[in-house]
Amino acid sequence: MIFFSDMDGTLLTSDKRITPETWAALDAIHDTGMQFVPCTARAFNGVPAELLAHPSVRYVVASNGASVVDLQTQAQIHAVHLTRQHVLDIYQVARGYRDITFDIFSNGACYSERARYDRLAEFAGKLSTLESLQSNRTPYDEPCEKFIAEHDDFERITIYWKNERDATELKAAYSQDPMLAIVRSAPNNIELSDPAATKGGALTWLCGHLGINIADSVAFGDNINDISMIEAAGCGVAMKNAEPEDIAAANLVADYNDRNGVAKVIMEKLGR
Repeated sequence: MIFFSDMDGTLLTSDKRITPETWAALDAIHDTGMQFVPCTARAFNGVPAELLAHPSVRYVVASNGASVVDLQTQAQIHAVHLTRQHVLDIYQVARGYRDITFDIFSNGACYSERARYDRLAEFAGKLSTLESLQSNRTPYDEPCEKFIAEHDDFERITIYWKNERDATELKAAYSQDPMLAIVRSAPNNIELSDPAATKGGALTWLCGHLGINIADSVAFGDNINDISMIEAAGCGVAMKNAEPEDIAAANLVADYNDRNGVAKVIMEKLGR
């Protein structure tokens, strides 16, 4: 078996911790010679260092499947990127909206205009979320168009919003672009990427790359951006705290993320 898991709302507790029970489950995966693959909407540099250091983890799926990194070689071995012009077009739609973020995922990191970064507290639901948003973003000071012109390897765009009307208008505008996929990993965000950049696509690619039958994969998730992964896996697992769409797509429902749901299923699958 190979195990894939979303992080926020799934592997991590609500206060962004990995519990002792979860560490024990990862140890059990390693002891049996299997692998655990973190699959996150975060950029690669937003994955906790202690998780990357665990011996069960060699590969990471980041930016909702736009990037797969081999930790042994520190190389990106699979990528599905947006073009610079596409990112500029996305920004042109969003630039007139003041009460939103505009987060650019590029080269394994997440970047935010300083003025928007300084307002992150307005978009965070609670302190742990604010700390996570701040620590996973690097602010920049130049105009957004200049930043885009100077960077490449664009993995995805995330927009957090305050007003439902803004969200409705933005989703309607972006839905007109057939080369843009729209998902979310929080109630108040929009995540934009190439339609081929999905967690399910990354799971399928990595299983093929490793010569592992997809039927032997187990995947855990809780939000809309996890549905493709839950559907692609041999055994798709939704958390009890998951969105209804995830639960409908899943083969199993695990306990809540705050009750070690991922760890419990892993131990059951390993016969522990």
